[in-house]
Amino acid sequence: MNWSLRACGRHGHVTYAPIEQPLRDRLRAETALGEAWRCLRCGDFTLGEPHGSGPAEDAPIVLRGHALRDATILRLLAVFRWAKGLLVLGAAYGVWRFRAHHDAVNRAFHEDLPLLQPLADKLGWHLEDSGVLHTLRTVLAAETRTLTWIGLGLLVFGALLMTEGVGLWLLKRWGEYFAVVATSLFIPVEIYEIVEKVTWLRIVILLINIAAVLYILLSKRLFGLRGGQAAYEAERHEASLLEVEASALAQ
Repeated sequence: MNWSLRACGRHGHVTYAPIEQPLRDRLRAETALGEAWRCLRCGDFTLGEPHGSGPAEDAPIVLRGHALRDATILRLLAVFRWAKGLLVLGAAYGVWRFRAHHDAVNRAFHEDLPLLQPLADKLGWHLEDSGVLHTLRTVLAAETRTLTWIGLGLLVFGALLMTEGVGLWLLKRWGEYFAVVATSLFIPVEIYEIVEKVTWLRIVILLINIAAVLYILLSKRLFGLRGGQAAYEAERHEASLLEVEASALAQ
């Protein structure tokens, strides 16, 4: 897939007129329909006035090629984090509402549970051995203070996930560090959950998180890996169309 053409098809071309005449001549062309300028993203010529002009060093660094693919993957991860964050925040709201009506729900549970016994007997379902029933009893037995701390913990966790998603979507360096640290901290918890009970969903989520951490670490050269930030910025400039054309002129 040509990521650059795909992005230009969705968002339009990006053109720039450098004041350096030799470089300007390589990016500009005269046609029967008027002047055309090379797109800094896909490299194709497009009719019309350039979107900006000035020294070549002030030209915008437009994501293209592999950098554009990396940005797409990071934004998909951001959507995944937002979806997970919304679920956690929803759980926090549910715990808070349940906390407010804890006594009423507890009383209703113990009063109405015997009504289900005849139906359970006909279905051959042993209520006392039910894992769902055991979980409900554990939650209902929790103190109001405990539920408050659980709700606050879920609220903080949800806020962290939403913040992580914002940083990844905006392609900020701090967002990449935040994502790596936050995701790494919860990997031991996910491994513990799998040890307690193996499910395909837990395994898939663990593998996605491990792959995300490794991908961001290596592709964005975090914590000094593969040359660190200096090498990352140099890679971005080398991918710039203006840098490519300037290098061709120098040769």
